[in-house]
Amino acid sequence: MFVRSCVLPFIHSQKKRKEKKRKFPRSPFIPSFSLLLSLPNSIKTQQLHSSIMAKLRLMVFDFALATMWIWAGALVKLLVVHVIAPSSPHDAEMLKIALSVGYMFLFAWLERLTGGGSYNPLTVLVSTVTGNGHGYLFSAFGRIPAQVLGATLGVKLLKSTFPQIGHGPRLATHIHHGAMTEGLATFVVIMVSLTLKKKRVDSFFVKTWISSISKMSLHVLSSDLTGGIMNPASAFGWAFARGDHVTIEHVLVYWFAPIQATIFGIWAVRFFAKPELTEAQKTEEKEEIKSKSE
Repeated sequence: MFVRSCVLPFIHSQKKRKEKKRKFPRSPFIPSFSLLLSLPNSIKTQQLHSSIMAKLRLMVFDFALATMWIWAGALVKLLVVHVIAPSSPHDAEMLKIALSVGYMFLFAWLERLTGGGSYNPLTVLVSTVTGNGHGYLFSAFGRIPAQVLGATLGVKLLKSTFPQIGHGPRLATHIHHGAMTEGLATFVVIMVSLTLKKKRVDSFFVKTWISSISKMSLHVLSSDLTGGIMNPASAFGWAFARGDHVTIEHVLVYWFAPIQATIFGIWAVRFFAKPELTEAQKTEEKEEIKSKSE
């Protein structure tokens, strides 16, 4: 009796519910409520995954470009000194400058091709401070170490392949003179590059030509004192190969001075450069010029 009065009605009610569900099936085009709730989480997960992959890709590009930069400068020196071997030292220096400007154009194109890859920690610092980078932590603990490792590996492979390449540039003057030399050279280079960005020079050739000539001029002027590196990663690679990468001269001349000069260069451009006008301000200026001319 208990089974008939209690259990059987419950079973019949469950069967009726299932039949009603079969009569009105859920459309496959209408997502369920749980699926709608999980969509934001899946989108955030995809965005996080793409962001991580983009940062890892940028670190790989930095590592590769830093290695290639070491090899480019050394191969130019080998080509001029040991292969072409001009009779006049002046001709050798001019040829070296011309080839160096050529590979600067190549690396500028590679930086654009890789979407912001760089061989110089100072370039990463500029993009981070000006707000065009991926954050201070990623630059300090991701990109710059990748560049340092790439330069160190590049020097090691270069010295094992070409033992006659030498020991790289080193400090040939007093520590304070060297720090001032590297700092002033870096300050000028940063100001030139940021001014070109402020002026919005659209021509890739003109922008790269001005930047390359300024870098090579400062490199030639400071090469007898510090080597004119203006690149802490490259300086660390050569210093690590010599075993003097932990000396106070290396830290002060090739790291502290260029970084301080970079920050001062950014501040100087922000202070002296004319702020960009909005579209409304530009139209107002044009109307004022027209009214004055009339």
